[in-house]
Amino acid sequence: MPIIASNFKTNHTRKSTALFINEVNDYLKEKNISSEVYVFPTATSLDSFDTVSNFTVGTQNAYATASGSYTGEIGTSQLDEFEIKTILIGHSERRHILGESQEEIAKKYEFYKELGYKIIYCIGEPLEVKNQGIEKTLEYIYEQFVGIDTNYENLILAYEPVWAIGTGVTATNDDIKNVHNAIKSKIPKPLLYGGSVKVENVREICQIPNVDGALIGTASWKTEDFIQILENTKDL
Repeated sequence: MPIIASNFKTNHTRKSTALFINEVNDYLKEKNISSEVYVFPTATSLDSFDTVSNFTVGTQNAYATASGSYTGEIGTSQLDEFEIKTILIGHSERRHILGESQEEIAKKYEFYKELGYKIIYCIGEPLEVKNQGIEKTLEYIYEQFVGIDTNYENLILAYEPVWAIGTGVTATNDDIKNVHNAIKSKIPKPLLYGGSVKVENVREICQIPNVDGALIGTASWKTEDFIQILENTKDL
């Protein structure tokens, strides 16, 4: 049973998010799809949605706090209003564009772990590291586990090579297989692949050994495309 997740990033509005979630929910219900499905809308689009049990709405980010003086951030008091208990942590855009350090990421991870949240924890390497070969790649990736309790029962990992996110460049099947095999041998947790996953390639990617599903950005933002992705992987 694959895990399929959509990260909206800074896309969709409150209105279009509600339409998206309701349509996907109707599809899952009507077709009796058993895949584990996640959607991560923008903070302004979070709400209480009546979804089937295998469909979860999570938050892309939150601060390690219940509430407080952290301008521009949200905490658990905002998430609790909508009974949200799932969070993305460590996404490369937060690391590389927004400057989150491993220390900050580990602190956030620990905070949400203590509260029992389902955590999708993202790891991945930039192109200059990838070009140095698999050993350097794994060395870089394992540094992203410093301060992270990988035995946490509510953990899903997502390997997202930074050079393949939103670039149209997908890692080769061998690239994916080599990294996934290495990570899974060290950390036996569900492991998603992310990075230019599309309607056309999602089935093939999800069939690679040790790939347990996909975390998808751009290609998942149209409802019909996301539903097609779910359709293409429902029997894996």
